[in-house]
Amino acid sequence: MTKFVAILKDKKKGHLTRDLLQAHVNHLRTLSQSGKLHLCGPFTENDEAIQVLVADSLEEAEALVQQDPFVRSGYYGSYDLNELIEANESNNWLMDIPQTKENLGDLEQ
Repeated sequence: MTKFVAILKDKKKGHLTRDLLQAHVNHLRTLSQSGKLHLCGPFTENDEAIQVLVADSLEEAEALVQQDPFVRSGYYGSYDLNELIEANESNNWLMDIPQTKENLGDLEQ
C-alpha cells in the first residue's frame, strides 16, 4: 500500500454546519476503520487541511478524497493530491533511491 497526501484548500469559511461536520467525521471514521486513513487535520492558519491516505493507486486515493463530504459539498473548493515517498530509518531516509541520486545531479557523480 502507498501513502498519498491530500491538501484540502480554498475553505469556504462560515459555511460549516453541524450536519456537514458530522458527515465528514463519519467519513473519516470509515476511512480509519478500513485502514485507509493514516492521519488528518486542519492547519493552524485555518484555510487548509491535510489527509494522508493509504491506497493502492492514485485513482483510489482520489476517489477517497472525492467521497469526503467536505469536498463533495464544496466546503473545500479544491485539493492537491500527491503520492508520498515516505522517508524513514528503514530506507536510509531515501539516500539511495534513484530520485535522490537524480536530484544530486553532478554534485555526487
